[in-house]
Amino acid sequence: MTEQNLGFDTLAIRSGHRRTAELEHCEPIFTTSSFVFDNAAQAAARFNGDEPGNIYSRFTNPTTRAFEERLAAMEGGASCVATASGMAAITSMCLALLQSGSHIVSSRSIFGTTTTLFEKYLPRFGIDTSFVAQTCLADWQKAIRPNTRILFVETPSNPLAEIADIRKLAELAHAHDCLLVVDNCFCTPALQRPLSLGADLVIHSATKYLDGQGRIVGGAVVGPTDLVGEEIYGVIRSTGPSMSPFNAWVALKGLETLSLRMRAHSDQALQLARFLEEHPRVRRVYHAGLDSHPQHELAAAQQSGFGGVLSFVIDGGREAAWRVIDSTSLLSITANLGDVKSTITHPATTTHGRVSAELKSISGIEEGLLRVAVGLENIDDIIADLARGLDA
Repeated sequence: MTEQNLGFDTLAIRSGHRRTAELEHCEPIFTTSSFVFDNAAQAAARFNGDEPGNIYSRFTNPTTRAFEERLAAMEGGASCVATASGMAAITSMCLALLQSGSHIVSSRSIFGTTTTLFEKYLPRFGIDTSFVAQTCLADWQKAIRPNTRILFVETPSNPLAEIADIRKLAELAHAHDCLLVVDNCFCTPALQRPLSLGADLVIHSATKYLDGQGRIVGGAVVGPTDLVGEEIYGVIRSTGPSMSPFNAWVALKGLETLSLRMRAHSDQALQLARFLEEHPRVRRVYHAGLDSHPQHELAAAQQSGFGGVLSFVIDGGREAAWRVIDSTSLLSITANLGDVKSTITHPATTTHGRVSAELKSISGIEEGLLRVAVGLENIDDIIADLARGLDA
């Protein structure tokens, strides 16, 4: 049987594992910093790339490789490199593919720390970024320059669940000899496969749904071998933002249940979104599963589910939003997401706290906005907990 003949859930459970001489059933963790060679000639061949094999766990480790191969198979990509975090994945991608004088066009509806990287740190190396409205293709077109190398988008976006048309953005990028990079953190390959829609690279924070239980920090980039397996891998090898074998093993095991969990997260989030949409104290709900969402039909066309994250706005600004958070007793007050435990946060002062007031205003990150990552507790308990907060 070949991977091309296997279903998604089978790939999530079986791909990437090569049994050792011990004939283990569960994938092993190779907790070693280095590897030995049969002789000096083999060592030289490994180091100069003439012979494949393990050298040093900063860039070659069997456990990490198993995670990379499994995630690549699930995304439909040729190569994957695992990193120490999702932000390490984005940074490594930029270091590998951009140079002084390069330009990025990015949606303004992205994770706050990604915005900080693009606004504060990349300009120090001569790399500029233009931010545009995620859903306006004309704005993307207008922002492209002769030196634009990357179009960067997170879809669904964090935290307003804006949906980008991946096919159209891919066509636009390729017409201008650019790469389309998609942060697939919220959907994962269980709900959306950007490469099949024309994207060139997919970014993941393995910290979120790939692990699924809030145990580790990690990231990954998936795409073609020339970009990922050579260019980005080269950055990982030389600069060292690599995923540890233990974290790779945890994420590897998380992938086995990814499809089941993402369907459950999506179902629960939609139930909560419908409850909130009817609540008199809620002014607006952001979740692509709702018929009222402006990109609902697009999301239904390019995703197989709507994901587990939603946001909603209440009147009263920060004071009212904080009162809702502090009145809950079941939901965890944390900015992380993708966990089996439901979490709640105030984006304007946490995930997007370092974003400029102007960009927050343009991006819709208002003071009354709350984000909930819906976990796998009983949905009635989640609703009741939020209802207490809203009543307060």
